[in-house]
Amino acid sequence: MKTFALTTLALLLAACSSAPPQQFYQLQSNTPLPVQNADGPAVLLGPLQLADYLQRESLMQRHSAQRLDISNTGRWAGSLQDDIGQLLLATLAGDLHSSRLALYPDRIGFPAQAQIILHISRLDSGPRQPAVLEARWRLLDSQGEQRDSDLLRLQQNHDGSLDGQVAAQSQLLTQLG
Repeated sequence: MKTFALTTLALLLAACSSAPPQQFYQLQSNTPLPVQNADGPAVLLGPLQLADYLQRESLMQRHSAQRLDISNTGRWAGSLQDDIGQLLLATLAGDLHSSRLALYPDRIGFPAQAQIILHISRLDSGPRQPAVLEARWRLLDSQGEQRDSDLLRLQQNHDGSLDGQVAAQSQLLTQLG
């Protein structure tokens, strides 16, 4: 009886230790570092809002228009909101040829000539679903008056792997920038 109990315990412990390892992902920008230009426009990015379902450590996997699952192994290496903000800042710095950018709420002592307010309502993909980004942005001038706005939907195909999905999401965010 003791042998049976020890064998059962050993099998249970082996089953618990065979969980798949966690894989950590970060968004990556393919934008080269901009030339430092202190004469470029001063732009404040933010507030940046993410849909509630994106505010978690695990990657979300879309399986249909209605169904999302939490990835068993894929996790964000840090704050997705911070990674998105940093990727967009790098993209804007390159496109505007300016080093005068700040990410909200880090605006103390930063006299912005323009502000971009951004709400991302969707950023996901799945093994058989393309990466999709849906966002709404507003551009304000230095007096807080709205100068432009848009609602957009971008889509990017990928190879189905988590690496490919995160790369496709990074490409979509770069296009947004």
